[in-house]
Amino acid sequence: MNQRAKGSAPDKRSVGRLGEIAAGDASPEVGWIASEVQAEFPELRLMALELAARPGPSPQPVRDRLRQLSNRFHGAQAITLRREPIPSAYRIFFRHIGLDPDATRPPAEAAVLDRLLHGGFRSQNLLDDALLLALLDTGIPIWALDAARVEGPLGIRVSRRGERLGRSAQAPRLPAGRLVVADAASAVAVLFGDLAPEHGVSPATTGMRLFCIQVAGVPSIHVEEALWTCSEILSEQPD
Repeated sequence: MNQRAKGSAPDKRSVGRLGEIAAGDASPEVGWIASEVQAEFPELRLMALELAARPGPSPQPVRDRLRQLSNRFHGAQAITLRREPIPSAYRIFFRHIGLDPDATRPPAEAAVLDRLLHGGFRSQNLLDDALLLALLDTGIPIWALDAARVEGPLGIRVSRRGERLGRSAQAPRLPAGRLVVADAASAVAVLFGDLAPEHGVSPATTGMRLFCIQVAGVPSIHVEEALWTCSEILSEQPD
């Protein structure tokens, strides 16, 4: 589906207490937005945070948190969730970029519906569990890239004709005019969609670049909290 849009030069501003997450990790920053995207969506922001973290199994406290949250989310919450301010803001943005939020569910809604289908939030691994817990706590979706495979700051722009999702010769081609997350060399993710296959976190990953998308109506404090929550969980060591 074509996400037609029309963003500004890179803007590297520290954000609240995120700079205190871990000594030695890079400070969080606001990503760049291509000027034509910024003109159409002036409140659109990409927030990124790089940290030293490895994938692995989830420790017991993380699995326990997912079980506790499973008991809090039932059918009624799934029905009313879309009317809450943050999920509603993402639904509105989805429509603005040509996505039907009832067909392509915004992340928080998709997570709650998955819980209803499977009877609970299922523990996958430390990274996926951290992303899910941050999403459930704040309503803000976060994605993770292998930091070693990212070149320069992340931002949002429109895909070019013939462009691939990633730098591999086997990477899928993107339709022109799609909103993508990009680094200095290529598109690395479709906005609210797939990551470039070779840029995702793998067993060999030793550092991650987290990023999240802030849309109109989503307070910055919730974005900060989401990144802080995810980063804190990723610092936990498996049993």
